[in-house]
Amino acid sequence: MDSKYMKRAIELALKGKGYTSPNPLVGAVIVNKGRIIGEGYHEYYGGAHAEVNAINSAFENVQGATMYVTLEPCSHFGKTPPCAQLLIDKKIKKVIIGMMDPNPIVAGRGIKLLRDNDIEVTVGVLEQEVKELNEIFIKYISTKLPFCILKTAMTLDGKIATNIGDSKWITNKKSREYVHEIRHQVSGIMVGIGTVLADDPSLTTRLVDEEGIDPIRIIVDTKCRIPLDAKVLNINSKEKTIIATTKKADKNKLELIKEKGAEIIITPLKNNQVDLGYLIKKLGEMEIDSILIEGGSTLNYSILKEGCVDKVISFIAPKIIGGDNAKTPVGGIGIEYVKNAIELENIKLKMFEQDIMIEGYLRKEE
Repeated sequence: MDSKYMKRAIELALKGKGYTSPNPLVGAVIVNKGRIIGEGYHEYYGGAHAEVNAINSAFENVQGATMYVTLEPCSHFGKTPPCAQLLIDKKIKKVIIGMMDPNPIVAGRGIKLLRDNDIEVTVGVLEQEVKELNEIFIKYISTKLPFCILKTAMTLDGKIATNIGDSKWITNKKSREYVHEIRHQVSGIMVGIGTVLADDPSLTTRLVDEEGIDPIRIIVDTKCRIPLDAKVLNINSKEKTIIATTKKADKNKLELIKEKGAEIIITPLKNNQVDLGYLIKKLGEMEIDSILIEGGSTLNYSILKEGCVDKVISFIAPKIIGGDNAKTPVGGIGIEYVKNAIELENIKLKMFEQDIMIEGYLRKEE
């Protein structure tokens, strides 16, 4: 029964996707005598926490009830009062928790406070599922570095475009709609200047049934070659555009870009290009907790080599276009020996009509 109610709490938490950053996704269910009497989730950043919403939704007194919550209740004052104290005040009898909060400010203190007040606490129900739910939050709160997702789309023979650069469309409509769902969930989207020059993308979020939240647009552009009429510099969006460049950029061009409302980040040079490690750290300092990388083969290779990628989502379309000069998802110098290849683990497969999506996490060296 614990798993049943925790699954419901996870379902509720997922409703907050895209709206709670940089806070975690949290769902809560209140059960009394085998009946759900209240439920809620963290709906948006700065809003009431899941526990509060669950208690407020209850249609009968919660005294003596059990609460199922995906993440350890907070024990500190942030934008809202501590939830652990609320559960004590409401005389909740038992709390079942999916995972301990990795936030150093909480990290077991909420659990201790509950137990010190004679509330029975169980931790670790569906813990792996809850960790996947909050993989972005866990990475960011632990390291202050954004969780980076590398997304690629290729044909069956491994091409991302034809030999003349045409790439519309490699994947089908369903696959592309799913990518927009990911854009809605992350804080930033990153491409290289090659993608801007070739495709002039908007890098916005377009959902089917609701208005999505645009990610912050991040353009990696060593020499600041971006055209002043590029869509990312002129688009009507609540989120900003960031140009990541170097001392190779023309200062007058940078001023013109600033006049358009874009932000400039000057990074050191590394291998004669933008220092991606420096950039990722800087973006984390700006509270950008997650980035979807939709780059071309050059950026993809560089950011993999830098070790910044946490997760890969690769779409494979059942098409063959061939061509010795047609680009592949990852370019660069490449890896000399297969034994040194970058490997993925915890693989998941999903179908979008005829397209196959492979999702996995970069295997970390032990």
